Amino acid sequence: MKLSEMRELLVQRDIQLTKSLGQNFLHDGNQLERIIAAAQLTRADKALEIGPGLGPLTSLLLEKTGEVLAIEKDGRLVEVLRERFAAWLASAQGTNAGAASLARLELFHDDALEFLKRERRDWSDWKLVANLPYSVASPILVELAAGIRAPKMIVATLQLEVAQRLMAETDDEDYGILTLLVQLDFLPRGSFKIPPGCFFPSPDVDSACVILERRTEPLLPENLRPVFLKIIKRAFSQRRKMMLKLLKMDWPREKLDAIFGTLNISPLERAEKLSLEQFVEFTRMLAD
Repeated sequence: MKLSEMRELLVQRDIQLTKSLGQNFLHDGNQLERIIAAAQLTRADKALEIGPGLGPLTSLLLEKTGEVLAIEKDGRLVEVLRERFAAWLASAQGTNAGAASLARLELFHDDALEFLKRERRDWSDWKLVANLPYSVASPILVELAAGIRAPKMIVATLQLEVAQRLMAETDDEDYGILTLLVQLDFLPRGSFKIPPGCFFPSPDVDSACVILERRTEPLLPENLRPVFLKIIKRAFSQRRKMMLKLLKMDWPREKLDAIFGTLNISPLERAEKLSLEQFVEFTRMLAD
């Protein structure tokens, strides 16, 4: 869908875009193709798209995959999508014999974060491929990326600042809670910037697409995840303070001293200096 087509459609429908919903639609064909290529899609894949908007990425997903599930919060855009992709929706419902060769499309008019929390689906055979609404991108990723139900791949366009947190390494300025929560289950495979002019309307922030691949083996069992979360939240609650002093608020000093010694971590160290692997081992020892 070209920019001129987007503008014309919005005018025809008298749709005023809402900034609070993060409605900045990616229209640049080259960038859309880069996203599709990064997701390494085949007809055997199932794609989850959050915030399809007017459907420029949706149409490419339907060309490349066998099934697409799209969640759109804006009812005005849902109506546009239903009309534009009627044949694919009919294919999903099994009501159009002539659509047998088309990919299946399920379209939900819903708040994506609430949908993910409520439905509790198993996404392990899916790929998330989406231009995520920037205002809720982080909580959506945290909700979706945790545990055995997480999709096998995430290719998502985000605010550059969030993308940098997801891709960060130990001791980076952007390294923190979001980094650890997502990288516990996903390996960063790459990213690329997308200029503001590729969106309509142009956002006030820079953007980037990140590529994340689910780990083949979980670093922690499900029962230790709450402990891991508690540790990193406390450890990063005051970044400039020593981690040991912060953790003492929740755990005995004697046990913490023993773990710091075993893992050869200085008692003066701050959380940003510890790797994901060290936090994982710390969690195992603290929960033992």
